[in-house]
Amino acid sequence: MGFFKEEIAIDLGTANTLIIHKDKVVVNSPSVVAINVLTKKIIAVGSQAIQWQGRTHENIRVCRPLQDGVIADFMASEHLIKNLIKKIPALQGRIFSPSLKMVICIPSGITEVEKRAVKESAERVNAKEVHLIYEPMAAAIGMKLDITQPKGRMIVDIGGGTTEIAVISLFGIVAGRSLKVAGNTFTADILNYVSTVKGLSIGEITAERIKIEVGSVLDDLKDPPEPLKVRGKDNSTGKPKEIDISHKEVAKALSTSVSRIEQAVMQILAKTPPELSGDILDAGIHMAGGGSLLRGLAERIQLKTGMRVTVGEDPLYAVVNGTGEALNNIDYYRPILL
Repeated sequence: MGFFKEEIAIDLGTANTLIIHKDKVVVNSPSVVAINVLTKKIIAVGSQAIQWQGRTHENIRVCRPLQDGVIADFMASEHLIKNLIKKIPALQGRIFSPSLKMVICIPSGITEVEKRAVKESAERVNAKEVHLIYEPMAAAIGMKLDITQPKGRMIVDIGGGTTEIAVISLFGIVAGRSLKVAGNTFTADILNYVSTVKGLSIGEITAERIKIEVGSVLDDLKDPPEPLKVRGKDNSTGKPKEIDISHKEVAKALSTSVSRIEQAVMQILAKTPPELSGDILDAGIHMAGGGSLLRGLAERIQLKTGMRVTVGEDPLYAVVNGTGEALNNIDYYRPILL
């Protein structure tokens, strides 16, 4: 009967969804779907759907069913999960769909209603056993931090929809906050800056490219990237236009949002019990998530807090790796599973 049962771990992210099966990341796909507005049917999911973003006619809507790390469009998210599970190589070609045992990571600030929405979406794709784990806990496990001891460990996980800030000790979150300022906010900041300051209208995909290739939160970098040539539509004439964007301009665009993350980190440090504060001073702050790769961000938080800041070895996969580890050791990690 084991043939009809499979265990998977899912990092259900606002920007990307990752799935682990048999200790390997087998799916890494954008959390995007394309919907036919007239028939209400899903016509594309993941990589195919994101290629259509900003390039479709009015009868096709490309959207992200997950907003700020939680389900915003129930039907679209169900189709997203179902289609991504079908992409797991080991499950392709089977006559019968296997029953699934899942561990899914969720933001720490999620409501009970939002938890039920995630659980119900999983159950509707044949999940017979569903466990939820908070993202900062999964990130800590994925970075191989010992969360079982009475020692404080501080996590700053910057994903697509939320920044998870937490102080963890003894299998629990002592102080934490889920801040809705993260990678997608950075992308929107860049898009707005280019439009208002540079007078050029660009799409989300172009703004994302700017963030990755020349994104920075500091003016002075040891190895600054070359300015990036960007094409879009001139706001005043409507004509196609090409301009250069430098990392210093991106730093200006992101300044306000990064300041909000810094303030949130300081607030959590202020709420941390004194004994755990000493532990954090020794171990430093641990960063994970795609946002942690933004040039100069770790240095800026280090300057703000006066503490050592370390970016994990594999920050993009820290959360999903931790979720997979929890799946493999359900009984051991049961105190932190929901």
